[in-house]
Amino acid sequence: MAQKVLVTGGGGYIGSHCVVELIEAGFCPVVIDNFSNAVQERDVPESLQRIEKILDTSIEFYELDLLDRTGLEKLFKQHSFSAVMHFAGLKAVGESVEQPLRYYRVNLTATMNLLEVMQTHGVHNLVFSSSATVYGDPQRLPIDEQHPVGGCTNPYGKTKFFIEEMIIDQCKAEKDWNVVLLRYFNPIGAHSSGLIGEDPQGIPNNLLPYVAQVAIGRRKHLNVFGNDYDTIDGTGVRDYIHVVDLAKGHIAALKKLKDNCGCKVYNLGTGTGYSVLQMVKAMEKASGKEIMYLIAPRRGGDVASCYADPLLAEKELGWKADFDLERMCEDLWRWQSKNPTGFTNNSPFSI
Repeated sequence: MAQKVLVTGGGGYIGSHCVVELIEAGFCPVVIDNFSNAVQERDVPESLQRIEKILDTSIEFYELDLLDRTGLEKLFKQHSFSAVMHFAGLKAVGESVEQPLRYYRVNLTATMNLLEVMQTHGVHNLVFSSSATVYGDPQRLPIDEQHPVGGCTNPYGKTKFFIEEMIIDQCKAEKDWNVVLLRYFNPIGAHSSGLIGEDPQGIPNNLLPYVAQVAIGRRKHLNVFGNDYDTIDGTGVRDYIHVVDLAKGHIAALKKLKDNCGCKVYNLGTGTGYSVLQMVKAMEKASGKEIMYLIAPRRGGDVASCYADPLLAEKELGWKADFDLERMCEDLWRWQSKNPTGFTNNSPFSI
C-alpha cells in the first residue's frame, strides 16, 4: 500500500510539481488547496486535472483552508498520513510589505493549526516549504545553512522564519518529530510536458512569469526594479532553480525523514546567481522574442544578491540540481506558449 502524503497548497505552482514527483516516486498524495493561487475547474485545481492526464492516474483532492481547523481535524480522521508536505501560504514579498497583518494571520495561524492537528493525530513527519528570504540581506555569499537567519527584510520572509522557529521548538519538545526545512531560492521553469507551470493570479510578483507574459504579448514591458545595486550590471542577482529539480529535492527530503533525522535544514538552489538583465537575455533566446523593459525604482524589501551554497543537500540528501538556465527558460517558454493565458486557456491540449 502506497504511503499517503498530505500536500497542503498542492494546486499551486510548486505544490503541483511536487505532486507529480510524489506519484512517480510511488507515494499517494492527498492534496488540499483553498484556490487562493490555483485555477479552479469543476471544484478541482486545473493543475491537478492536467497531472491526472499526464500520468494517467487519479488524485484525491479536498478544497480546504488551513484556517478551517474543524475541516482539518475531519481530514486527519479520514486518512492515515505518513507525512505532510506544507506549501500552503501567501507568498508575495511586495504584497506582504503592504499587508503585513494579513500575512501574519494567514501564514502563522494556518501552520499552527496544521502542527497541532498533526500532533493530535500522531503524524510527526513534515517537509516544510521555507525560503531563502529567512537569511535577510546576505552577510556573505554564497549562503550556506549556517548563515544567520531572522534579519528578514519583509513580512513574508518573517512568516517563514517564525514558522521555522515554531517547528524547531516543536522538535525540541517532541523528540519523535522529524522535519526537513527546505529553504528555496528562486524556482522557475515548468514540467517538460508544458501542461503545468506557474500561473500567477493577477499581476505576477516574480520576475520570470512577468518576463514570459511580456514575451507572449500579455504585457507591454517589464519593470526592472533598480539598476544601481552593487552587482554585475546593477540589477538584482538571484539563484534560479528549475521547479522540477526543486520538486525532486522534496522527495529526497521525504526519504530523509525515514532516518529519524530530527529537524534538518537544507538550501535548495544551484549555487549560481544571475542578474535580472541576464535572465531577460536568456528568455529572449528561449522565446525568440525581444523583451522590452524599463528601469523602475528599487522595490521595498529587495536585496542586491542572493545565491545558495547547495552542497549540504548534495552531501546529506544525495540531491543536486540538474537543469541549467537554458533548460529552465526553454521549459518556461514551452508552458507559456502552449498556455498564453495560463490555466484559463480553455483550449484543448494534447499529451
